[in-house]
Amino acid sequence: MKLLVMSDTHGDAEVIKKVRDNHPQVDAVVHCGDSELPYDHAYLEGVERVRGNCDRTDERFPNEKVFELGETTVFVTHGHLFNVKSSILSLMYRAKEVGANICCFGHSHLLGAEMIDGILFINPGSLLKPRGRAEKSYVIVTIVDHSYTVQCFTDDSELLETIEFTR
Repeated sequence: MKLLVMSDTHGDAEVIKKVRDNHPQVDAVVHCGDSELPYDHAYLEGVERVRGNCDRTDERFPNEKVFELGETTVFVTHGHLFNVKSSILSLMYRAKEVGANICCFGHSHLLGAEMIDGILFINPGSLLKPRGRAEKSYVIVTIVDHSYTVQCFTDDSELLETIEFTR
């Protein structure tokens, strides 16, 4: 199973379309908030999406989303309600409460992936205003048996790095 994760596009609808068009083979697409687009925008169709702190104009965005991808439970939130710029401890507690195997979040614009207490935490960075590195970024997570492969890409779909995790 493949999961495409993006966040913090801040009104740039075309970058969402470009990234999705470059990865038509994925099983699910996640946007971790701050799209600043209407909930029903065509480029968000079929996307598991949540409200970011800049998505105040459309009340249809949920603050959190939990969904199943095969046998994997995915938890999605923007992160601002969990103060992820300071610590992901509150986010970890919530991910455990919902039984998540993977937790996707944004808000800090910092690309990263780490395994904590058996949960894979993914922040895809930002496709508009990255922090901590120059490249705009998103992530593809491949789930196979007892492992995750996290591939980090630039907005032009150039591979930045690959990280392997065991579940």
